[in-house]
Amino acid sequence: MRVGVHTSIAGALENSAHRAHQLGCDAFQIFSGNPRGWRTARPAAAACEEFREARAGYGLRPLAIHANYLINLASPEPAIRSPSVKAFLRELERALRLGADFVVLHPGSARNGNRAGARRKFVESLLRAAQGLNLDGLTVLIENTAGQGSVLGSSFEELAAILAGAGRELPVGVCFDTAHCFAAGFPIHTARGLIETVRQLEAAVGLKNVRLVHANDSKAAFGSKIDRHQHIGKGHIGAQGFRRILRHPKLRRIPFICETPIDRPGDDRRNLQMMRKLGW
Repeated sequence: MRVGVHTSIAGALENSAHRAHQLGCDAFQIFSGNPRGWRTARPAAAACEEFREARAGYGLRPLAIHANYLINLASPEPAIRSPSVKAFLRELERALRLGADFVVLHPGSARNGNRAGARRKFVESLLRAAQGLNLDGLTVLIENTAGQGSVLGSSFEELAAILAGAGRELPVGVCFDTAHCFAAGFPIHTARGLIETVRQLEAAVGLKNVRLVHANDSKAAFGSKIDRHQHIGKGHIGAQGFRRILRHPKLRRIPFICETPIDRPGDDRRNLQMMRKLGW
């Protein structure tokens, strides 16, 4: 089992790798730029090289880059979809320069309620952004969502439809977020519920396509459709729930990365330690 956390690139790109190593991570995730802004500078070649060297020296794998939160490739509005395509292209370009394994992307929002049409727009926009790029081992991971509003991706069938549409031309997979799954109404906090959820996930998308787990407890109640992350074992999924998740024979082969809050200094280390304690 490989576990890690999301680390900051503040100060320099390679600092995120140093921080991951200091925390005791096996794997890590970063933002490659401002996650809530359209304008993101292209990193210098020297900075990318220093990052790659630091990561390789520590043996950190995989590296996931979480895409900008503003990106909505499914939007019916060209004024939103067009900059989203450009922003995601820049995400892919930065990920290639940094040698990332995965780019994690939210599937966006239907907005007008036409979910089938939004899924088609998402796939079309995703393929347009990646057109002409040699991804060279980089895989785009579509993240499941909590089901809020008209956001896509809260059902495994919807994720499967997206993979089927994009997978003919692009290496794609799924990032499975535990807090989102719980909030969407999958009872992964119970022994029977976890077994059934994994069965449904395997049947719909195939576990071979689940390449990363975002390990987050939930501040929000079961089925609330509210996306609020909590420290491992401190939320509604709970320590026993995470023990079962981490020890599930079909999940523990997948890398786990925490996106838990940092309310006090050292919370990231404590969440990582809790993951190891519960997993072993």
